[in-house]
Amino acid sequence: MNLSGALFSGFLPSSFAMYAMSLSSALFLFGRHAMAVAVAATGVILGWPFSILAFLPITIYSLIKRFKWSFLAGLISSITLLVLSGVVDYYYYKKWTSSVLNLLVYNVLGGGESHLYGVEGPLYYLKNGFNNFNLSFVLALLFPAILPVVKKKYAPELLVIVSPVYIWIAFMSLQPHKEERFLYPIYPLICVAASAVIESFPDLFRDKYDPRDDSILVTMAKFVRPFVLGLILCVSHSRTFSLIHGYSAPIETYKHLEHHDDVGTGSVLCVGSEWHRFPSSFFIPDYVAEVRWIDDGFTGLLPFPFNSTLGGTSAAPSYFNNKNKASEGQYLQDIEKCTLLVELQLQRPFLTRGSDLQTWEAVAAIPYLDREMSPPLYRSFFIPYLWQQKNVFGLYKLLKRIPK
Repeated sequence: MNLSGALFSGFLPSSFAMYAMSLSSALFLFGRHAMAVAVAATGVILGWPFSILAFLPITIYSLIKRFKWSFLAGLISSITLLVLSGVVDYYYYKKWTSSVLNLLVYNVLGGGESHLYGVEGPLYYLKNGFNNFNLSFVLALLFPAILPVVKKKYAPELLVIVSPVYIWIAFMSLQPHKEERFLYPIYPLICVAASAVIESFPDLFRDKYDPRDDSILVTMAKFVRPFVLGLILCVSHSRTFSLIHGYSAPIETYKHLEHHDDVGTGSVLCVGSEWHRFPSSFFIPDYVAEVRWIDDGFTGLLPFPFNSTLGGTSAAPSYFNNKNKASEGQYLQDIEKCTLLVELQLQRPFLTRGSDLQTWEAVAAIPYLDREMSPPLYRSFFIPYLWQQKNVFGLYKLLKRIPK
């Protein structure tokens, strides 16, 4: 039993683009411009085509510095990868097509309605960046401000490297549908920009006409650097603690499935509004025959169980559509067929299905942080003695149908 769809894939195109960005940037700093362009092409073609915007500064500057070799490296690697991608696509789709081109055409020209999966305001990525990088993110954004002071040391190479941070955030902030993973390609560059700012603290107070200036302010700025690094590490640990203890309930809940095979083989696991936190079919034991969605009001398209009898990977089943709209067959109509149920119970003025104690028995209940009812500061970062006190928690439950 397996669920198709990129929603639950462990291999994210944006994370592959992030790895390519790290390697391409390193090669660029070492003066290996041709290889940097080749790696950039790999990240775009085999990873995430939209990341081409983030790779543009490195590619353009490499062409300016070493046009012939950079151009040849980019051209050869692009043609090779596109041909390889086409052959693989033909093997699985049984027709000549380009998944890279199809992705661009679908999202740019005839795109699906991604807003069905949620929209966020223009400040989403700034808030998200601070949550994940805290003070490092603020320092990274300040890199252009200190550039006039340290341009001899960092311009133009390091400026080229970190410029995608600002280009990418600005571009992505204009898109209605936003996800944290969309920032992955620039994650390494945020660290580079922040590190450059921290390293330059003494330069901000040094006499520009005396590079050996060792005044009290310069000396103090040197001692500030480890303090700032320590603060970043502490806040990062606080963030990690909050994430693990506040939001790990979905994974932990699905782990409990292996202990409840007494429900019998051929069981049906049902998931309603928590479809977006379903980890993957790899967490589902063999005694569960199907994972089915329950209609809780979501109007977007959800993955179907993979059906090899329809033609395998080369088929285009009728229940899929190019607008991301819900298909009639994606929801289980007869709830009585559900043997197991996963749902999140929050303190809300309405009852959940699991509240029917005559029908369902809770076999696992794990605290889950209620982000809507908890203050932003306390839910984002663990603060001793206050994290548990200030935040509100619901229960992430695995329920088993009580036999009649």
